[in-house]
Amino acid sequence: MIIDTHAHYDDERFDDDREELLTGMKAKGIDIIVNASATVKGCFDSLALAEKYDFVYTMAGIHPSDTLDLEEPGVFEEIKKVAAHKKCVAIGEIGLDYYWDEPDREIQKKWFAEQLDFAKEIGKPVNIHSRDAAADTLDIMKAEGAKDLGGIIHCFSYGTEMAKEYLNMGFHIGVGGVITFKNGKKLKEVVEYAPLDRIVLETDCPYLAPEPYRGKRNQSDYLHMVAEEIANIKNITKEEVVRITRDNALRVYGINV
Repeated sequence: MIIDTHAHYDDERFDDDREELLTGMKAKGIDIIVNASATVKGCFDSLALAEKYDFVYTMAGIHPSDTLDLEEPGVFEEIKKVAAHKKCVAIGEIGLDYYWDEPDREIQKKWFAEQLDFAKEIGKPVNIHSRDAAADTLDIMKAEGAKDLGGIIHCFSYGTEMAKEYLNMGFHIGVGGVITFKNGKKLKEVVEYAPLDRIVLETDCPYLAPEPYRGKRNQSDYLHMVAEEIANIKNITKEEVVRITRDNALRVYGINV
């Protein structure tokens, strides 16, 4: 059975069939889904999903693109309440995103560091978003002692040299649909380089659906295609990929089944 380590089933694109989709996942070989938070509202919506479905877990954290909301008095304290829930297994997704010009990079960096510090305070792993911000992400993680936290570099988009840095810090590499893209050469090289016991599967659904669904809404059962591609790269069976990445996910999130 596959674990989806990063999904967004609170997204409005699932509003019409969320119940049907989620209740059918176990029959499709998906036994655990970890739903990531991105916004303040998302933290609470994601928690509601985790409370409704026994196989869904959640994270608490604010995506870098929404960190301006954390400047509002009392907001971070509300996020901390979600993080204290027994089904919250990580602080995420947090990090830096320089693809867009807003919010200001200094605000992003401030709240990335603050959320890392909070993760240390409560002893939970982190789920890291880093887009076009390789150097600053790594520098802040090192400065904040993130190697003591562990976690996942979500939707890994850098090369093998950066992968080596994160692996040396004890982090896992999140691999999703991009591994099936024709232009996904860089990620394929990272997957070939990284030990399988440091790789986890993720969708980031509804985003980044694998081939042949690229450009359409993603969903957790499409991870079978991701596992098959990793198996091809590693020259092992798909079953071995599923088993080891599942063990990795349980370990990094501290989920007992």
